[in-house]
Amino acid sequence: MKIALGQINPTVGDFSGNAKKITDFARRAHASGAHMVIFPELAVCGYPPRDLLENPSFVGRSQHVTQQIAAAVPEIAIVTGFVSPAAVETGKSVSNSAAVLYQGEIRFVQSKMLLPTYDVFDELRYFAPASKQELFPFGEKQLAVTICEDAWNDKHFWPRRLYSVDPVEELLHAGANMVLNIAASPFHLGKRELRRKMLATIARDNKVPVVMVNQVGGNDSLVFDGSSVVIGPDGRTVAQASSFEEDLVFFDTETLHSDVHVQIEGEEASAYAALVLGTRDYVRKCGFERVMIGLSGGIDSALTAAIAVDALGPANVLGVAMPSQYSSDHSIKDARELACKLGIRMETVPISAIFDAYRQALAPVFAGMPEDATEENIQSRTRGAILMAFSNKFGGLVLTTGNKSELAVGYCTLYGDMVGGLAVISDVPKTLVYRLSRYVNSRREVIPQSTLEKPPSAELRPGQKDSDTLPPYDVLDNILEDFVEEYHTAEQIAEERGYDLKLVLDVVHRIERSEYKRQQAAPGLKITHKAFGMGRRLPIAQKSEI
Repeated sequence: MKIALGQINPTVGDFSGNAKKITDFARRAHASGAHMVIFPELAVCGYPPRDLLENPSFVGRSQHVTQQIAAAVPEIAIVTGFVSPAAVETGKSVSNSAAVLYQGEIRFVQSKMLLPTYDVFDELRYFAPASKQELFPFGEKQLAVTICEDAWNDKHFWPRRLYSVDPVEELLHAGANMVLNIAASPFHLGKRELRRKMLATIARDNKVPVVMVNQVGGNDSLVFDGSSVVIGPDGRTVAQASSFEEDLVFFDTETLHSDVHVQIEGEEASAYAALVLGTRDYVRKCGFERVMIGLSGGIDSALTAAIAVDALGPANVLGVAMPSQYSSDHSIKDARELACKLGIRMETVPISAIFDAYRQALAPVFAGMPEDATEENIQSRTRGAILMAFSNKFGGLVLTTGNKSELAVGYCTLYGDMVGGLAVISDVPKTLVYRLSRYVNSRREVIPQSTLEKPPSAELRPGQKDSDTLPPYDVLDNILEDFVEEYHTAEQIAEERGYDLKLVLDVVHRIERSEYKRQQAAPGLKITHKAFGMGRRLPIAQKSEI
């Protein structure tokens, strides 16, 4: 039996567009001799649909469109994810389901049993879990049709399981000789390797092939890498789809003859590809065509601009330089050189006169008081207002340029440099910003060398450097990783890293104190295990004693 893996990029709520992708891929698969084609979790409606699931018409549309797909391509069996009515009334009216479509009908439906509620997932809010599982016979195969998390509870792989049941194990005991897993498994660094090892354990321990078809594309903060695979009974990868792009691959269930497409490897290359894909899909799926970026001559705006150009093309990226009296000549030069090498249009709007007007207007009220962060923030907010003026006038989305290290400790200005519709690198620590920038230049040198070499500075006062306020970024990022991602205490971090406890406590205090800023920030693209935003839900008003 020849099976195709239909790795597609659906848009949440775009039933007609998603159905067209599914039918087009299914027809291509049939034309190439495939007997079955498999699509990702909730491919009909897109993942994650979130509170759209509370709208009865959304659920009804999912069922109707699934039936239309079955009628449109009756010649080939199609496995696809969709939303179905819950089989058992549990207070939840819908289920996350897989349908097998064949000969014009919905022949089989299996709902998801394990509903994750950790990190970015909140599926118990919406779905009723499956109360039972059944095998689907097709040809000479007994297929175990599972959905994403259903395959993530293997007792032979995880030292501590999250659920009391293992749907894959139960289906294998019932006689399954092939496991199909349709997934919408979001990307983060290291996730593909973990996923592959876990699936290989299932295949090797049970001597059955495991097929995983993963969604690709960006939906809001989440980026899905695709990287669909077929793992043979011996644990080897026998088929694989590309990463970060739509793909159609084939394999033969008997000979295991298959397509193995090249995937992007390496941390920097993978992170960069995820950011490009996430930016492209966020902008396009939100109905925009072009973006605006404030170009300071610094490393963060340079990396953001490079990502935007690779995502949207240079004609759709506008750089705006907004120098003040504190801006250095080399920063203005670096911004201009970057724009030239990227091939983007750059406009310059000096803010010195606007800043002086602010100070004059506030002088009577602030009389006798020294200048401080107030005046620095006025500059940042002036730039934010100018960028939004460009957005309104020219109809583009503003991309913010702050990194994860700055956002963690509040080294950013509300309604200033935080203004925008997408925070492209808000999950990229500063040390990774430098690594990604060097990766960009290894492909094509566009980021000026002086931008890579000069000390980071916001240039909001004479001679200002980030190091005046923050510890070295390599130290800060280590503390950030330990505290935010690993939940280590300040005392643990100080002891394990050999850092001064007072320094660690100061950083931790800044992280906790800045939660109110982060919850007003633009959505960012998640590429690490624990990102600020939808996967980290902390109260703003709190007094932590841990």
